Amino acid sequence: MLASEKVKVPTEHAFSPYTDNGGTTIAVAGDDFCVVAGDTRQSEGYSINTRYAPKVFQLSNGAVLATGGMYADSVTLVKRIQQRMEWYQHQHNKTMIAPAIAQMLSTMLYHKRFFPYYVWNTLGGLDENGKGCVFSYDPVGNFEKRKWSCAGSAGHLIQPFLDNQVGKYHQNLANPPPLSLEEVLCIVKDSFTSATERDIYTGDFLEIFVIRAGQVTKEIFPLKKD
Repeated sequence: MLASEKVKVPTEHAFSPYTDNGGTTIAVAGDDFCVVAGDTRQSEGYSINTRYAPKVFQLSNGAVLATGGMYADSVTLVKRIQQRMEWYQHQHNKTMIAPAIAQMLSTMLYHKRFFPYYVWNTLGGLDENGKGCVFSYDPVGNFEKRKWSCAGSAGHLIQPFLDNQVGKYHQNLANPPPLSLEEVLCIVKDSFTSATERDIYTGDFLEIFVIRAGQVTKEIFPLKKD
């Protein structure tokens, strides 16, 4: 073969139905409240598609869902959940509580396990006793009830901080007092403020939902935009 001849190699043609649009979500449960937060930046590669694409959705007065991963799958999943909750309301004449939504969501995700929703879900709310609860999921429906959780592109940065500040890990405290709502809000804001310095997929705005008995309030906190 002459040196001037081109070497022919096989050309691969591939298509993936999934993409990761970045972003980060947090949920922290308290004695009588739950805080669920997520940033609003939607990215793909090194491009920002939009600076306001909410990742946190209010499902009822006692439950809020935070989603991360592929934004299209997130929106589709939320629509399906709201549809199931409406059916439940008409059939039983009552609203689903957070633990019931958690089990239903697990079943819905497992049903799609062979072509799963490419999302990492975190459900926060109040249980039947009015206590804060957090449920974290993988894409195929495995879930765990926790007191705090973090997922998304900056999850590996924020989770150790939550373990230390919320769970009091590696602190010599005999019986640490439970965190107040104000303390949790400060921790959540500090978490995202720090994460935006290191993660290019997190930023722009932070939506914070606070679930208390019979009400859900929302706050928007500005983050870095570069």
